[in-house]
Amino acid sequence: MASRCWLALQVGALFSLSAAAQDLTLTRLDCGSGSNDPRRFSDTYAYTETTKPFTFSCYVIRHGNDVMVWDTGYLPGSVPNATNKPLADLLRQIKVEPGEVKYVGISHYHADHTGQLAPLRNATLLIGKGDWEGITATPPMSGANAKGFAEWIAEKRKVETLSADKDVFGDGSVMILRAPGHTPGHSMLLVRLKEMGPVLLSGDAVHFHENYEHDGVPGFNDDRAQTLASIQRMKEIEKNLNATVIIQHDPRDIGKLPAFPNAAK
Repeated sequence: MASRCWLALQVGALFSLSAAAQDLTLTRLDCGSGSNDPRRFSDTYAYTETTKPFTFSCYVIRHGNDVMVWDTGYLPGSVPNATNKPLADLLRQIKVEPGEVKYVGISHYHADHTGQLAPLRNATLLIGKGDWEGITATPPMSGANAKGFAEWIAEKRKVETLSADKDVFGDGSVMILRAPGHTPGHSMLLVRLKEMGPVLLSGDAVHFHENYEHDGVPGFNDDRAQTLASIQRMKEIEKNLNATVIIQHDPRDIGKLPAFPNAAK
């Protein structure tokens, strides 16, 4: 009898997790746009163009009643590429109050991904251990946007530093995946949607299609070998899961998700 009860509990738990995974959506927010010099993104002089369009995206994942934000863009008004639409306002347009966000996942510590953390005051920050150490070092690591984390540090907000992959909701539907190389603690995000299927958000493991297709490594990356290993991991995930890869800075990938305020399911 005890074994039957145990089995029933396990089946019930699996059913519950499966149901939770199905109640999952992914929304892209426009957190800025502009251009960059692609020659900066190859240490083998692979690119001759002098300008390439760039986009700066943020994402909202709804998992049942829980909300996660992935990357937060530039601080509005901080640079020409920054949006003039605050993240908090964009969230409210999809009926999410910033204080209701449960998790904020950060691909890495650069300013174009960490500029609007402050409004998400009740969220648990999920960030690679190497990047958190770079932010909190004295002085902060070069390139780390320590200013963007000022409230988090001063107010002792919740932080979970990641040294391995993270199953965010415990059912395999949303996974933060280690992908170091661009920065020491860089991560990417896998979202396994019911209708669209798996979606892999790149962070800055790659910056545009040509980087991904030809294993391009920017000269300013933290570790060349780790960058190449992370790109290879992306390609294996794309192949094995038949995943949709979204390169976050490449405008050519914007159309892979529904236009705001609609969500992929």
